[in-house]
Amino acid sequence: MNAERFQAITQSYPGLRIGVLGDFCLDRYFEIDPARQETSLETGLPVHNVVNVRAQPGGAGTIVNNLVALGIGTIFPIGFAGEDGEGFELWRALEKQPGVRLDYFVKTVQRRTFTYCKPLLLASGKPPVELNRLDLKNWTPTPLVVQELLIGRFQEVAPKLNCAVVLNQVDIPETGVVTGKVLEAVKNEMDAHPEFLVLADSRRGLRGFPPVVFKMNAVELSALTGGASELTLEQVKKAAAKVARKNGRSVFVTLAEGGILGASALGEVQHVTALPVRGEIDVVGAGDAVSANLTAAIAGGATLHEAIELANAAASVVIHKLGTTGTASVAEIANVMPPD
Repeated sequence: MNAERFQAITQSYPGLRIGVLGDFCLDRYFEIDPARQETSLETGLPVHNVVNVRAQPGGAGTIVNNLVALGIGTIFPIGFAGEDGEGFELWRALEKQPGVRLDYFVKTVQRRTFTYCKPLLLASGKPPVELNRLDLKNWTPTPLVVQELLIGRFQEVAPKLNCAVVLNQVDIPETGVVTGKVLEAVKNEMDAHPEFLVLADSRRGLRGFPPVVFKMNAVELSALTGGASELTLEQVKKAAAKVARKNGRSVFVTLAEGGILGASALGEVQHVTALPVRGEIDVVGAGDAVSANLTAAIAGGATLHEAIELANAAASVVIHKLGTTGTASVAEIANVMPPD
């Protein structure tokens, strides 16, 4: 991609209005100084002394963070948080982000705020080491009244959007935002407005999702298509192209160090290999960076190949940010883009 095309695509970002429908969580980091370790007098167990606490939006919030980093003009989160301390922190972290509008975000006493508590052991001159995580989740089905609120908010905001991202982050079906009823509402919106761009990603795979733009990894593609547990690059190309033709929408497959492959509904297949690793890496958040950048790039007029190039570069930036779920700005992406 030459500089002119890069500018043409990325300069459209401030004019975009993007919705993010999905499971928002709070990423709470506890930074531990190992030099201050003590032993509990009561239990005899080691005490990890936390010297700093920081919090940022996670899950679907990571996609929001990446869209903010890209300079997207207006971002509408559609999800829920509980009426609890974590919900307060999540709301505050979202609302202070430039361009983020919380008009369609739900606060409810019927759910607790999905939270990842991440203890990080810090040592001078070494990458942070994450200890056992503590998670706060919902284990029961999302109440119907909350689902109806989410559907109403999505239906209200959809006509205002250029595009949307749908992210399922929960492991147990029907306990988060992206329930069967919510997916039905997404399908209805797509049926009414076929030109509306929606990209979906799910940690449980995309089986049962309406025919939107699919973003997945090779294992998820294999599970969706009933292929072998490990696919060759040629098998990925054929499987992705088949799904794209069936859905009438593009399909993107992340291949770790193999980069990203995309297939269009018209039969075009593009593959861009990953950029070289430049030191220590942390892959947390790379997939969400890819989702955000693919969506923004396509909405900004990028071709299939250009969207993959931009997403690949963003992932390269993010994996080199240690001890956090990172993001990639337009300037950072430009710095790692290979010369035309």
